[in-house]
Amino acid sequence: MDTLLIVTTGGTIDKVYFDAKSDYQVGEPQIGRILQELEVAFRFHVIPLLRKDSLELTDADRQLLRATIAAQEETRVLVTHGTDTMVQTARVLAGIPGKTIVLTGALNPARFQGSDAEFNIGCAVGAVQVLPPGVYIAMNGRIWDPARVRKNVEANRFEEAG
Repeated sequence: MDTLLIVTTGGTIDKVYFDAKSDYQVGEPQIGRILQELEVAFRFHVIPLLRKDSLELTDADRQLLRATIAAQEETRVLVTHGTDTMVQTARVLAGIPGKTIVLTGALNPARFQGSDAEFNIGCAVGAVQVLPPGVYIAMNGRIWDPARVRKNVEANRFEEAG
């Protein structure tokens, strides 16, 4: 892998909470800091595209993400994204030629102790290096086909759609 392109869209992974009433804003992207602290052995380039909860993403936002990825020279792409509409966005990204795109996020903010953010990022980084061109979701220790996965909101995890 030459350089990994990382495009951030916001979501829980980057949220900052201010009080016990769950007032939050989507803060600075955390993935660059995480990868630097882990001293990864590859180059990466971060494009902080959006800072939104995924429930606030619009069709125009998804088209902007698609156009941004398509315009970059990197063939390996990791997208950080909120989990609520990650599957919808992954489906919009399908068909970009010559790109392996893996979306990941977190069910708890990366700033929180015990967050799943680092684990999900690690799974996504491994997946993006070995998978063939296409679009995938890396969550809960698995790599998912966006056409066959859903977020189970009650259980707070991704699972086979059925």
